[in-house]
Amino acid sequence: MTAVDRSLVNLVLKECHYSPFSGHPSEDRIREKVKNCIWWPIWKIHVAEYFKTCDRCQKANNSTGKRLENMIKIQEPSRPWEIVHMDRVTSLPKGGCKSCNACLVILNRFSTVPIFLPCHKDDTAMDKALLIWKRVVSLNDIFKNIISDMDSKLTSALWENLHQLFGTKLSFSSAYHTQTNGLAERMIQTLEDMVRRFCAYGLELKDFDLFTYDWCTLLPELKLACEISIHASTNEIPAILDKQWNPRLPQGSLGEDLVEIHPTASSCEGILEKYRNNAVRCM
Repeated sequence: MTAVDRSLVNLVLKECHYSPFSGHPSEDRIREKVKNCIWWPIWKIHVAEYFKTCDRCQKANNSTGKRLENMIKIQEPSRPWEIVHMDRVTSLPKGGCKSCNACLVILNRFSTVPIFLPCHKDDTAMDKALLIWKRVVSLNDIFKNIISDMDSKLTSALWENLHQLFGTKLSFSSAYHTQTNGLAERMIQTLEDMVRRFCAYGLELKDFDLFTYDWCTLLPELKLACEISIHASTNEIPAILDKQWNPRLPQGSLGEDLVEIHPTASSCEGILEKYRNNAVRCM
C-alpha cells in the first residue's frame, strides 16, 4: 500500500472511473480497483464522493427491480467456454470503418467474460457463424451448448447445421416469458450503459488527446473493463476465472515508484492510533 498526495489521488480516481478501460463502473467496482492500486487515509470516503460527482453515471443509471426466477434449469458448465449465452443489440448508429449498426454479444457462462462483435443488422447466418468462428471459437474453444433467444437467423438450417459440426446444442428461450438468457440480457444492458456514459453527448467520444472514438471502436476497452470488474453472480473477477490472471492496466504502474508504508499503517485507524500514542508519551 502507498501513501500519495492529493494530485495523484485525483489521477487514480479518474483512471479507475473515466477511462474506457474502466467503463464508468459502480461505486463498489471503483473501490475494488482503487484498493488493488494504491492507498491513502479515508480513501473509501473519497471514492464515494467521487462517484457521486459523475454526472454521466447519475443520468445514465437504470432503475432495476426484482426479477422473476428462471423457469428452466440451466446446466452449469465445468470449464470456460463450454456453455455460452448469445444475444445481439440492433438499431445502433453506424460505427467503425465498416459502418456497423449492430453488436453480437457472447458471454462465457463459466467466467462471465463477454465478447462484443460489431456486425450489421442484416448479416446472414453464415456471416455471423464465420464471425464467431474467427473471433471466438478459434481463440477459445468449441461450445457445447449455446443459450440464445429466438431469432430467425439462429433457427435457419444453415445456422443449425454449422453448430452441429461444432457438436453444440441450441437452447431456445423466449424473451417475454422465461429468462434462460438473462445473463446475456444483463450484459447487453451493461454494454448499453457504458456506451451511453461515453457517448451521451454525441455519437463520438474524444479522449484527453482529442482522439475520436465511436461506440464500435470503444468495444475492446469496454470488454476489458467487464473482464477486470468483479461480477455479481460469481463474486470473482471474470479474467481470473477465464485466464487465471488479471490483465494489467495503465493505473497499475502509478504506485511503482512511490514509497511503501509499513504494514502496521495499513488502515486509517492504525495511523491515528499511532499518532495518539506518540502524543500521550510526549505529555
